[in-house]
Amino acid sequence: MKPAYNEMLDPSGKVRPSYQGFAAWLDSTTPEFIARKREEADLAFHRVGITFAVYGEEAGKERLIPFDIVPRIIPAAEWQRIEAGLRQRVKALNAFLNDVYHGQEILKAGRIPAMQVLGNSQYRAEMAGVDVPGGIYAHIAGVDLVRAGEGEYYVLEDNLRTPSGVSYMLEDRKMMMRLFPELFARISIAPVEHYPDLLLENLRSVAQQGVTNPNVVLLTPGQFNSAYFEHAFLAQQMGIELVEGNDLFVRDNFVFMRTTQGPQRVDVIYRRIDDDFLDPLAFRKDSVLGVPGLFNAYRAGRVTLANAIGTGIADDKAMYIHVPEMIRFYCGEEPILSNVPTWELAKPKDLKYVLEHLAELVVKEVHGSGGYGMLVGPTSSKAEIESFRTKILATPDNYIAQPTLALSTCPTYVDSGVAPRHIDLRPYVLSGRDISMVPGGLTRVALKHGSLVVNSSQGGGTKDTWVLEN
Repeated sequence: MKPAYNEMLDPSGKVRPSYQGFAAWLDSTTPEFIARKREEADLAFHRVGITFAVYGEEAGKERLIPFDIVPRIIPAAEWQRIEAGLRQRVKALNAFLNDVYHGQEILKAGRIPAMQVLGNSQYRAEMAGVDVPGGIYAHIAGVDLVRAGEGEYYVLEDNLRTPSGVSYMLEDRKMMMRLFPELFARISIAPVEHYPDLLLENLRSVAQQGVTNPNVVLLTPGQFNSAYFEHAFLAQQMGIELVEGNDLFVRDNFVFMRTTQGPQRVDVIYRRIDDDFLDPLAFRKDSVLGVPGLFNAYRAGRVTLANAIGTGIADDKAMYIHVPEMIRFYCGEEPILSNVPTWELAKPKDLKYVLEHLAELVVKEVHGSGGYGMLVGPTSSKAEIESFRTKILATPDNYIAQPTLALSTCPTYVDSGVAPRHIDLRPYVLSGRDISMVPGGLTRVALKHGSLVVNSSQGGGTKDTWVLEN
């Protein structure tokens, strides 16, 4: 395998133009100063309470998400292409969602097999024929990008249900500005701090017609959720109420919030609860997280849910394969950003190839997320590969496979000093009256040497992402 693309250095070891300002600063800075600043960052993150629950470890155990002080830097022209590709992709995904819950034209045209959609557990038949404001289903999308080969960006995954991580993007920037103000004076970096204002404006823009001053709330599963810090952070930053299911009730198909001044109508709910748990009368009857009657209020057009119920069908990995076709069908354009080449294990020919090359490939569960339910062939033992082979043979249509990409690397401070570590990028795309985003996103870094798994739940860390303004 060719060496991974290095974000900071070209193949000859020369610093790339986008990193020259940072590299000059780094050369003039002592290791002691850097070590002191890293300690400051750790203390500050502990104080703020930026932790993440790692499922599978001891119950209730939380840890700090590691933060690295070497930023990931993206030149302005590069970002313009990324942004254009993200706008195109999210526009097509919203069009697809509107279509599969209404006319199903893409299925009738035979561009996507109907059973892959209608027989998918993420397809919500209850949403058929339900109109949502502006035909927007995915109001907040987190699109995972990786860089490979000679530096080309690929879309690895679309996150359209309840995408997380944006609070770390904002806190990482705040931390870098606090630790190294001289860098921001010297280098022209596009701001991201206005994301909460942009998000609130976006949520207000999708209120039902006729609502002039919409009341927006953020619905959380509660403090035991791994992303609770983010829920509280975003509600506070937007200046809206953070509510749990029992803070809301439905009367005459309107949603109300309990307050000390009496019931207050709610128009838009930014929900961070999965579909199944939103309404015990419509979905899982054992849910204590949701709001009884919420789905009826939603179907009646009395409240907006962001993201819409049923968006999971568009970010399911079985649908990922078809996004380039969605772009051609709905936008009449060729995709600006490419997918990673993908094998569908439901196809006998693909299945045969993958089973013969398991040791070289990454295999993912169609409904999996967070780095769970996957096999990274090159870093797995023979026993792990054979165990996974058994799972695939039992339900081949439950898996897709992709080549093991040499994700780009970025210099990162680790115990042994500065060393290259693999990274990805999750920009956040907001869809409402318009499509908007802040320049950058969350850069996640695989801190273990040689690891390609960047997820926080799997031991990854984060970096600040700088998009240069010129």
